[in-house]
Amino acid sequence: MNSPSSPILRPLRYAIRVPLLLWHLLIDLPVTLLFMTPLTRGWRIGGETVRYRMIRAWSAGMMHVFGFSLRRVGTPLPGAALFVANHVSWIDIVLLHSQRMMGFVAKREIESWPLIGWIARHGETIYHQRGSTESLGGVLHVMLSRLREGRSVGVFPEGRTRDGKEVGPFHARIFLAAVEAGAPVQPVALRYGAGGSAQSVVAFAPNESFMANFIRLLGEPSRVAEVHFLEPIPPGAADGRRRIAELARERIVAAMNGGMGP
Repeated sequence: MNSPSSPILRPLRYAIRVPLLLWHLLIDLPVTLLFMTPLTRGWRIGGETVRYRMIRAWSAGMMHVFGFSLRRVGTPLPGAALFVANHVSWIDIVLLHSQRMMGFVAKREIESWPLIGWIARHGETIYHQRGSTESLGGVLHVMLSRLREGRSVGVFPEGRTRDGKEVGPFHARIFLAAVEAGAPVQPVALRYGAGGSAQSVVAFAPNESFMANFIRLLGEPSRVAEVHFLEPIPPGAADGRRRIAELARERIVAAMNGGMGP
């Protein structure tokens, strides 16, 4: 009997998921975009705009197309908050958007990626040109404005994806906006597969392009995708941005290693 990871089953998964993906892009996405027009974007349901709710629903659907079942531990903060997460692959943004709408800080290259770049523009993404101090200054200014307006921002403080086997050091400067806005920081641990067993599978392989990773993940066995919203760091709870960065990383690493309390 073939195991779920058997390569023989990969063509079968493509045969099932490609039509689901096309439906999700050609039918579900236009319906979602209808709620992003100036006429409808202000509508609210239960304290959340219809626009944000539709983005969350569409993102959850995208995760299911790729065979992920969603599991959330803990509760995302409402209102203005800086969400910081470990970075595994492009699908991290989709996973987080399935639980909580937040405008992400992302590398500018994503803007030109097929499909994902277009979706990111509608998801209030803040683009950053890597290696540019001027770009980072602009990003921090936009982050500060959004937090002061009561909106949330999501960042990956590692600055880039890795091989999925470790959580890299966090860049402290990106936390400056939360310090100046007096906004809480909530660490978020992202785990793929039971106990994080598929981190390296979901991560980009060496020299793997976005499209190659996209197609490969579409044919992978079904797995759980876990989002752990961890204990927030309130404004003033830590002395400066460096200590906040250290605390956030410590909590994410502990969660990745099995200490899964919210």
